Amino acid sequence: MQDIHHILKSYWGYEQFRSLQEDIIRSVLAGKDTLALLPTGGGKSICFQVPALAKEGLCLVITPLIALMKDQVEQLKKRGIPAVAIYSGMNRKEIDIAFDNCVYGNVKFLYLSPERLLTELFQERVKRMKVGLLAIDEAHCISQWGYDFRPPYLQLSELREALPGVPVIALTATATEVVKEDIQKKLLFNEKNVFQKSFARANLSYSCLYTEDKTNRLLEILQRMPGQSIVYVRSRKQTVEIAKLLQSRLISAAAYHAGLKFEQRSMVQTSWVQDKVRVIVATNAFGMGIDKPDVRLVVHLDLPESLEAYYQEAGRAGRDEKYAYAVVLCGSNDVAELQRKVEEAHPPVELIRRVYQSLANYYQLAVGSGIMSNFDFDLAGFSKSYKLKPLETHYAVKRLESEGYVQLNEGYYTPSKLLLALDNTALYEYQLANPDHDILLRLILRLYGGEAFTNFVKISEHRLAQQLHIPEQELRRKLAYLHKLQVVVYEPQRDSPQIIFTQPRQDAANLKLDTKKLDQLRRRAREHAQEMGHYVESTTRCRTQLLLEYFGEITDKRCRICDYCLAERKKEREVQEEEPLKNKLLGLLQEKQYLPKELVQQFEPKYSEAVTVLIRELLDVGVLKYQESGKLEVVE
Repeated sequence: MQDIHHILKSYWGYEQFRSLQEDIIRSVLAGKDTLALLPTGGGKSICFQVPALAKEGLCLVITPLIALMKDQVEQLKKRGIPAVAIYSGMNRKEIDIAFDNCVYGNVKFLYLSPERLLTELFQERVKRMKVGLLAIDEAHCISQWGYDFRPPYLQLSELREALPGVPVIALTATATEVVKEDIQKKLLFNEKNVFQKSFARANLSYSCLYTEDKTNRLLEILQRMPGQSIVYVRSRKQTVEIAKLLQSRLISAAAYHAGLKFEQRSMVQTSWVQDKVRVIVATNAFGMGIDKPDVRLVVHLDLPESLEAYYQEAGRAGRDEKYAYAVVLCGSNDVAELQRKVEEAHPPVELIRRVYQSLANYYQLAVGSGIMSNFDFDLAGFSKSYKLKPLETHYAVKRLESEGYVQLNEGYYTPSKLLLALDNTALYEYQLANPDHDILLRLILRLYGGEAFTNFVKISEHRLAQQLHIPEQELRRKLAYLHKLQVVVYEPQRDSPQIIFTQPRQDAANLKLDTKKLDQLRRRAREHAQEMGHYVESTTRCRTQLLLEYFGEITDKRCRICDYCLAERKKEREVQEEEPLKNKLLGLLQEKQYLPKELVQQFEPKYSEAVTVLIRELLDVGVLKYQESGKLEVVE
């Protein structure tokens, strides 16, 4: 077993672990089932990657976040650590090669979406893999009491039983006491074993500010608080409108949402990460996996659906442990609007069945077919085709997802890929017989070498077309034709939302919908909205205390930097300053009479307001009175 500090230094260049990381890693290496709760940006991935490298065998990583999965695989590869990911959008041949590499090759990390656990292909291949560690990311998804329940996570108990003796590490940024218990129970922990870093963020100032003019208040805040910022809004349309408004006020801003093409999303994200754009206005599609430590401000213009979601999004500020702000701007109807949206997000069973039938018709799936089939999903086009409202359709699909029938992935980018389907001899014979394709195939061999026979290689149609001096569209037609002839396997670039049928297509009329569970999810969503409302409407508690209490961490220590604590500190200062100010004021009037304005001028400008209030109070209680001249005197 390799030394974990040597691994950390060799691959990541760090001299020491962050708080709690080493304890978690040593628990895993001792073979203990481990639940690790670390806040956003707390370094969760190192907690399973380091022990996996220290142990023999493959680390199987289950995560629902495809973009994050792909990013981590790329980061591991850059460090010279062999890793692969399997997700929707890959064809069977590509998946087959990836699994073979995990069985026979030197792959150290295999990333999977939880839906893959259901496939026969995975269940057969995993038996032949030498798995040393099972890592469950976003582990709160296994609990129906959490805010992002995913039914396929429930299959993890079966996976544990199929991998006897393999320890599990479950990781999440947020979990209540009930969810922590549920995670350990559902993952069949041998014994309770939780490592939890305090949810308190000593450098993060939480505020909830009431205003009926959110855009102007946002402008004031951005002008007063410099630095890189994120503004979260609910809709894609809002991201564009708010970004344009900020630009019109000479604040560098850009919009980000899942509906943008990959090139646009990548350009916006890169510009912001490199400080070329100051403010990014985004839906909650933004932020996962982005390691930018110097965000000074996160503003929510709409209420998040839960305190868990808020804590994660607000927690993207101040990861460098320097002072940062998390601000919610609230209007008078925001809590009621959040509660209305909760009801909207849980449509009636009849609509769920209708949407399922429409999906089956749209993709021409016969009853009993289509398991793990994935398709590009254009919500607007689909809704229009079947005379459905886009928003209610979206929510119906999300309920079908919670029932385990489909999975909806936001648009993520997959570059064009190619595999030579013939062996060397057969390909050479084909080239001799088809000189029209020989030049293209020779170019592929020259650019991508022998690897194209054994693995999918990323290709650039633009580069290939340039070298052949033909239009790019013609090059794509040639590749599609070679794919049809089974000379190559060609996967064009994808950048659209995907819908995956995670079970064989059912008869919609007999679709088994667990109405009891759907009602339970509705009730829990209502509770989440009420908890969010209680947080923003509270005026008598420290914000950090409220958040900590929600996550089961009780403390009487106030943060001293939230809006409530700052207001209380101001009151305390005023009380402390009031007696000396009063003594000085009375002393001045004992010597000489002053007009109120003249009396205020005898004090430093910073005390003007306090002295004005003090004069009014002393008049009210009869300590002072006005002379006929309008000057003040002390009543004897």
